[in-house]
Amino acid sequence: MPELDMNKKTTALVVIDLQKGIAAQPTQPHPSSVVIKNAARLVTAFRKNTMPVFLVHVVSTPETMIRVKSDASFSRTGPMPPDWSEFISEIAPVPTDVVIGKKQWGAFYGTDLELQLRRRGMDTIVLCGIATDFGVESTARFAYEYGFQQVFAEDAMASMSAEQHHAAINFIFKRMGRVRTTDEILAAIG
Repeated sequence: MPELDMNKKTTALVVIDLQKGIAAQPTQPHPSSVVIKNAARLVTAFRKNTMPVFLVHVVSTPETMIRVKSDASFSRTGPMPPDWSEFISEIAPVPTDVVIGKKQWGAFYGTDLELQLRRRGMDTIVLCGIATDFGVESTARFAYEYGFQQVFAEDAMASMSAEQHHAAINFIFKRMGRVRTTDEILAAIG
């Protein structure tokens, strides 16, 4: 793979759904604890380098949830806990971060993510979060269509199964951008 080259002035980190209600779920191939640790390392490095950090979380309520007929859905045994959409403490927002609330899988549709990235002159995004093939992939597809360069932090994302994670990584993300480890991304931004 070619060496990772990113311009610090035009690269932002976009963290998808590392919130209490989602990060608490079991994930594969990386346990959520590993995803959280690596995402926190990226957040810390981007902040230290004064590079924008976008923290995205689901803020839908039972009244605003998308209700489509489907063969499979996410099952809930009851109401969501009050802190379900709060960010995990390891990446808690600081004043320089941009917080994006969404009501669907992807972080672009129905939000001002694109506007906020463009206003800051960003042309490249580093993506991480849970789940690889839901929130991260949906966001990545929009970013690709909007013309953003993308870097995917493979070990800072996971899904419900290793199969789902690897399918997104190997068949989708490698066609839309560059897949790298957290360490490779950190080395590229110094």
